[in-house]
Amino acid sequence: MSKNIEAHPCILVTGAAGFIGFHLCQRLLARGDSVVGLDNLNDYYEVSLKENRLKQLEGQENFTFVKYDLSDRVAMEKLFAEHAFDAVVNLGAQAGVRYSLTNPHAYVDANLVGFMNVLEGCRHHKVGHLVYASSSSVYGANTTMPFSVHDNVDHPLSLYAASKKANELMAHTYAHLYKLPCTGLRFFTVYGPWGRPDMALFLFAKAILAGEPIDVFNHGRMKRDFTYIDDIVEGVIRVTDQPARPNPDWSGDNPDPGTSDAPYRVYNIGNNNPVELMHLIETLEKALGKEAIKNFMPIQPGDVPATWADVDALSEAVGFRPATSIEVGVESFVEWYKGYYA
Repeated sequence: MSKNIEAHPCILVTGAAGFIGFHLCQRLLARGDSVVGLDNLNDYYEVSLKENRLKQLEGQENFTFVKYDLSDRVAMEKLFAEHAFDAVVNLGAQAGVRYSLTNPHAYVDANLVGFMNVLEGCRHHKVGHLVYASSSSVYGANTTMPFSVHDNVDHPLSLYAASKKANELMAHTYAHLYKLPCTGLRFFTVYGPWGRPDMALFLFAKAILAGEPIDVFNHGRMKRDFTYIDDIVEGVIRVTDQPARPNPDWSGDNPDPGTSDAPYRVYNIGNNNPVELMHLIETLEKALGKEAIKNFMPIQPGDVPATWADVDALSEAVGFRPATSIEVGVESFVEWYKGYYA
């Protein structure tokens, strides 16, 4: 790192009012780091939830909030000039597979232009490590399970997935040209307290409690590697503390997509245990003490039927594997949900 990582680094977290960003900031602050949290507080989902997450952070020592848009080049240049960041964790992005079918330009602005501004800031201000959110959606049309970072991922099925794959390629370029250590994290269906209202668990809980039907896509035959938020944050922190290094065994004759001869790495962060959608619903029904009215539907455009993470590379690198069971995670989510929405 540009400074000793032991000596309470200054870390930029983009998307700080978002689900993962909020939890990450909490953990970084708890261990004594200085955190600058960036968010544009857009209205992709209820802004009040983002504002309430922020309220939990803003009273804390060593936390600074900036309301900037990643795609605002002048603002981003100013931000990097004003702070000496040891590491940057870029979680700010336009999320959602389905939204990308109707609002493609939002993905270009946030995920391509915005990411470019982050890369340039890191390059010109000698940031020690850039960690950024990729997504399990990059596996697209791949069907070999579990998904491995050593697999080719050239067949995305949504613009969202394509934008995340593009981030990995852009990061590799900067790692190669400017020796900027870059690590991409492919998140697998993250859930838990303070979660995103556009995600299945949130939508289901809301509908079940209101006595309304839930849409069960692919007739319930979807499988997702649901990963609890605390496991995600643990993985992100461990990876952030260990800047990417070149792989000495990497060869252009047989290129490994997950590593490089540049300081570049990609890891899956998933529970390594796919759960059928129907089992998730049953677990949620049990936690809520109420049965769901199910409306079975075909699979939606851009969706993949199953995700399953091979986390061996993450485990080898940082000695951690997500392991929170769906039962424990859903119980924790329901407890928060009932409290938050009274």
